[in-house]
Amino acid sequence: MKNLLTIGFLIYCYTFNFAQNNIKTDTLLPIKMQEVIIIGKKAQLFEKQTKVLTTLDDYLQKSAKVGMIKRGAYAWEPTLNSMSTERTLITIDGMRIFGACTDKMDPITSYVEVSNLSEATVCSGQEGSCFGNTIGGSIDLKRNNTVFGAKNWNFNINSGFETNNKQKIIGSSIQYQDSLFYFDTDFMLRDAENYKAGKHQEILFSQFKKVNFSSTSGFKIDKNKHIEASLIYDKATNVGYPALPMDVSIAEAIITSLKYEYSPLNKKINHWETKLYYNTIMHKMDDTKRPFVPIHMDMPGWSKTFGFYSKLNFKQNQHHFLLNINSFYNTSLAEMTMYPANPNENPMFMLTWPDVLTAYHGAFLEDSYFLNCHSNVKFSASLGNHANTVQSTFGLNSLQIFYPNMTAKSNRVLKSFAGNYNYFKNHIQFGFGVAYGERAPSVTEAYGFYLFNSFENYDNIGNPNLKNESSFEGNFFFEFKKEKIALQLNSSYFHIANYIVGKPNPALVPMTIGATGVKIYSALDYATIFNVSLQTEYKFSKYVKSNMQLVYSRGKDFMNINLPFISPIRYSTSILYTKNRFSSELSIQGNTKQVHFGAIYGEDKTPDYALLHANVGYKFTMPQAKVILKFGVENLLDAYYSTYSDWNNVPRQGRNCYINTVFSF
Repeated sequence: MKNLLTIGFLIYCYTFNFAQNNIKTDTLLPIKMQEVIIIGKKAQLFEKQTKVLTTLDDYLQKSAKVGMIKRGAYAWEPTLNSMSTERTLITIDGMRIFGACTDKMDPITSYVEVSNLSEATVCSGQEGSCFGNTIGGSIDLKRNNTVFGAKNWNFNINSGFETNNKQKIIGSSIQYQDSLFYFDTDFMLRDAENYKAGKHQEILFSQFKKVNFSSTSGFKIDKNKHIEASLIYDKATNVGYPALPMDVSIAEAIITSLKYEYSPLNKKINHWETKLYYNTIMHKMDDTKRPFVPIHMDMPGWSKTFGFYSKLNFKQNQHHFLLNINSFYNTSLAEMTMYPANPNENPMFMLTWPDVLTAYHGAFLEDSYFLNCHSNVKFSASLGNHANTVQSTFGLNSLQIFYPNMTAKSNRVLKSFAGNYNYFKNHIQFGFGVAYGERAPSVTEAYGFYLFNSFENYDNIGNPNLKNESSFEGNFFFEFKKEKIALQLNSSYFHIANYIVGKPNPALVPMTIGATGVKIYSALDYATIFNVSLQTEYKFSKYVKSNMQLVYSRGKDFMNINLPFISPIRYSTSILYTKNRFSSELSIQGNTKQVHFGAIYGEDKTPDYALLHANVGYKFTMPQAKVILKFGVENLLDAYYSTYSDWNNVPRQGRNCYINTVFSF
């Protein structure tokens, strides 16, 4: 692997030395390096999707690279290349945001809605290191991009209902633009009761209620300069998590930003974008509605992040550069108070996240060099300084029980680099690449204090002495596309050194009643993860086409022990009919049996399953308005099932009928 990286570096030096040879090339040639999940602008959203008012989680899991760990009906945790959120990077319009829940009940994807997003850019491995260090890759959630233009108003009203959990959905949006000013506001409300698994089995504590508001406004200060301000307010209440011992009484997020964009007239500089942002997350776990609670607990958490980035696109002959300077400061604080049943006993208080300040300052540089009209190479590198400070003396003293020599401050240097070759001619594209990346331990992994993992049934304690996790990566893709058929094959392999996991320590006594024991975060020598996916599309006629997706993943450590949450073979296939204003779709999706499960991580064998879905849609047009009506049935045969990614094997929804309506005028 090191030899391949050396060869890649030499190729880069060679191409850079010859950059002054003014090769005539089409700079608009395609570069296949990432996946973009189109969610749709407001005027197109309801015309392109089968279930327009579904959650963002549902859209993301259609990607071959993305999976979802489910603890209930709300706020699923995304995985990328079979890696959970510690090893991936999720941003909203480039903004770094950190959840406030020690149990990952509030992934970043839970604070946005499909109605205010245009696309999700999925980058695999080190392709995703533009906004910070990562191992598995990144997902950037991009909101609707309103532009300056002729004076125009756009109004939308959305409504929906789902029978399984009696979910009510209502939303609206207003969009305005002219030559100097624009604004875009969006509101969405979801209110759901407990859902039912197959055969009408009610899943208690799976209800939720959520309100989301998004607003963006821009003002042109010159013909090639403008500023933009944005706000997201999201509030979820009474959220049940049937797979966990606690629910959530409230999860609230405020996400703000101010952006300056400059498109110079200089032909060498294409675009310059600078953004300041601030976000604050508040999250409170709650067990007051659960019966037979051994000991009542309050578990609130807070996360605040201030940051900026400045991104510049420029070119020099055949070199197309992207430079991003970025920085953020985050504080993470979580606490727990236990209230004994005996009122004469004092409550017990602890900090589960000891008010940790994380400061990151980094730079990312990418160079796409066109070798000729059919091929290009792309190189990228990043360097960052990651510093942690435990700001709570009480929290520091608690951790010093296990680590007497621990200091309040820790500093790490993180680096990454990658090289890719791409070829494109006629109907064929293919490419391959190698990369190296590092990440620092998360706040939980380094500083968590007696955090209970209900999946493994262990309390967990962080380890501030962990080394950086590092990954060598190889990737390959092949595409073939003609008028009627399209085929795409992607694969990736990760060799991850110092792979961070929790290891049992029999000398420690658990704090959680009923817990099996205590785990200390430690590092395995290495682990490997392999992913491969095949996607095809075939057009039978002008009106009928079919899609197919097949994904296989395999993960194990240096002792051939299976890693957790690695998907067995999963598949989906659909046939879509569209003519004039009418559309219909029939689809099948499923998993094979999970036999490579990680028993030491609490996993067990899960059976195979196959689901049948169907939907129809019709578009009504009127002189001043457009109405879209969508009706569908999910899990048509009411299968009772759970998958490898369902926390504690909680079954998923049974048959669900839904209706979505969208009015646009």
